[in-house]
Amino acid sequence: MDVGAVASALRREAMETNERRLLVLSGEQSPCHDAAKSALDAARIDRRETTLVGSADALGCERVAHRNADELLGRTREAVVFDAHDGLPPSALGRIVGAVDGGGLLVLCTPSLDDWPDQSDPFDGTLAVPPFDVDDVTGNFRQWFVERLRAHRGIAILDVDSGHVECDGLTDPVPRLVDSRERPTPRGDVFPDGAYDACLTDDQARAVRDLESLAEPSQAVVVEADRGRGKSSAAGLAAGSLAVGGDDVLVTAPRFRSAAELFARASELVDVLGAERESGDTAAAHGNVPQRIDLPGSGSVQFAEPIVAAERAETADVLLVDEAAAFPVALLERFLAADRVAFATTVHGYEGAGRGFSVRFRDRLDESVHEVTDVSLSDPIRYAPGDPVEIWAFDALLLDARPAVAPLAYDATPERVEHRELSAQELLADDVLFRETFGLLVLAHYRTEPNDLARLLDAPNLVVHALLVDGHVVSVVLLAREGGLSDDQRARMYDGERVRGNLLPDLVTTQLRDEHAAVPTGWRVLRIATHHAARSRGLGSALLDAVREHAIDEGLDWLGVAYGATPELLHFWDTNGFSTLHLSTTRNDTSGEHSAVMIDPLSEAGHALRDRTAERFRGRIAGVLSDALDDADPDIVRATLRTIPGSVSTDLTDWDWRVVVGAAYGPGLYDVSPRPFRRLALAYFVDAFEGEARLDDRQERLLVLRVLQAHDWEEVTDRLGYHSTGECKRAIGTVFQPLVDRYGTKTALEERARYRD
Repeated sequence: MDVGAVASALRREAMETNERRLLVLSGEQSPCHDAAKSALDAARIDRRETTLVGSADALGCERVAHRNADELLGRTREAVVFDAHDGLPPSALGRIVGAVDGGGLLVLCTPSLDDWPDQSDPFDGTLAVPPFDVDDVTGNFRQWFVERLRAHRGIAILDVDSGHVECDGLTDPVPRLVDSRERPTPRGDVFPDGAYDACLTDDQARAVRDLESLAEPSQAVVVEADRGRGKSSAAGLAAGSLAVGGDDVLVTAPRFRSAAELFARASELVDVLGAERESGDTAAAHGNVPQRIDLPGSGSVQFAEPIVAAERAETADVLLVDEAAAFPVALLERFLAADRVAFATTVHGYEGAGRGFSVRFRDRLDESVHEVTDVSLSDPIRYAPGDPVEIWAFDALLLDARPAVAPLAYDATPERVEHRELSAQELLADDVLFRETFGLLVLAHYRTEPNDLARLLDAPNLVVHALLVDGHVVSVVLLAREGGLSDDQRARMYDGERVRGNLLPDLVTTQLRDEHAAVPTGWRVLRIATHHAARSRGLGSALLDAVREHAIDEGLDWLGVAYGATPELLHFWDTNGFSTLHLSTTRNDTSGEHSAVMIDPLSEAGHALRDRTAERFRGRIAGVLSDALDDADPDIVRATLRTIPGSVSTDLTDWDWRVVVGAAYGPGLYDVSPRPFRRLALAYFVDAFEGEARLDDRQERLLVLRVLQAHDWEEVTDRLGYHSTGECKRAIGTVFQPLVDRYGTKTALEERARYRD
């Protein structure tokens, strides 16, 4: 049986079932390309309906590079040929699988399957971070991947070098029962019939009907589905209907590309309904898809970047959030300022698979003022349910990995758990352990993707530690080894060359100008998560304690972490012995958060690194807060300053003290000389006043906004709710009274006595 016969039979079965089939061609690259041509010809697949994903223009069809695989998102192809000789980046593969239409073929060109796991490929280079090199990268993911290819139905495997057909991939499916009865498409009472006529499945029509609730105030709709179920299309039909009805609909997503399908469906519906558009609203923003649709005399649909959407949520008529799982919880909460809001999210996917949405954010949504409607889509749009290629992709890329079921974590306490370091070999040998571990890591971060699966299995700088109860994972941490770089690497880093995989040493070296920062070696926490059924029991802290002991035994100098700062997270890491060394001056493009960088020293070298970097941070933070960080959230600033180790000098001149005391207890003015006030404010936060000496939240925000960030009186008065600028100015004096009492010199106390007498 030759490749043509195999491909022809696969194609025939795929078309009969409206499923996809996978054809694996293993061997040398050039013969694989020749075999792919023969397979496409035998399957009668037009080259114009085919895309090759790889570096060589070998098939006479459209070609995209691995790094540009996202160009296939939202498109439909009869065949996609993925050339794994150029590397096997899992996320690129995950992006292109959904582009193959029902009845089509996914063709995978690979090296010999028996030899492939032991062969290095270009993707390995992304996993080899200094001081490691590509020889240190393992082939565990490729071994796992080959095993998944051989384990699933609907996958034909042919060795092009020998001509041997290992498996023909035919499933001989039982004929499907077709319900010939005509059933009316579900319809609602608010949206026009055209919206329902555009639905491709009853599932999608039901989703559109439930989205009609957005026509009423204080509503929230959550649309959840696996990829390819039409959730974005349903949201687009709802957006178009609401705009025609007069609402201004604001749409956001991690990037416009993610929302292109929504806008395409909204645009098509507006045209079908014959609504008049403003000229220029069809300007291409993603192919021929408009980024804004304006309907004179009616409403509009327009895209906004996530941070802008959060700022405009309160004034938007309706806010639609596509790929909601790709956002951190803190940003999702800001979207709740919208009176009417919908969240469309992929349950399992290569992008934005983090389950902060479904686990953490849902609690906050349910506690909000919104009436929540849940919608779930299960019927695929492009192919039949139970499609073998989808089942294989979910398994091979662990898109369906989940933490242990909740009852297994109910009894987890620090006293009952077992700490273990989990090697790649242990994970691959125990499928349940593997899926529970990766499922929790997915939960830990809103941008986990399949590439992280390969990193977990193959990257030489990564290690996994976990807490288990009765053999089930209840808390997990992913750690990256950083530092320990050579003199040459450190010199190049200091001169501006980026050294991958060494975030903390790189930042302290290049931005903070410490050429010796990459000498000590440490573990940086990439992900840490505790099972949602076992939270608030100290398991995360217990895991960090175990990791700390292990790191000391390994001779490491520090533990570190970098993350989007929130007051809660800053408190968690501070409680666990970490000190803040840096707060980024720019915001994350997606979350809008400033990143905090923290360290827990374990050795003399680690303490030296922490102490000198913290000293510099204390010395420079005042200038940064009144400049690049003048827009940082005051609560983030408060929490950050409390986690800086050391102390701030309050060695003021006698005149400085007279100015401060005059403003606090007498007729003096803050504006005469803000510098000494700034020094005392920093000392107050860094010393972490507690108990009766601690100011209340409003007073502390006043210190941040006016004294440290130097916002003008009018803005501070408005933001903190003072009745007048005069009241705000008097409040500054009151705030500094306990600081004078705590830090005041003899001169200061004598000056205070003048006004008390």
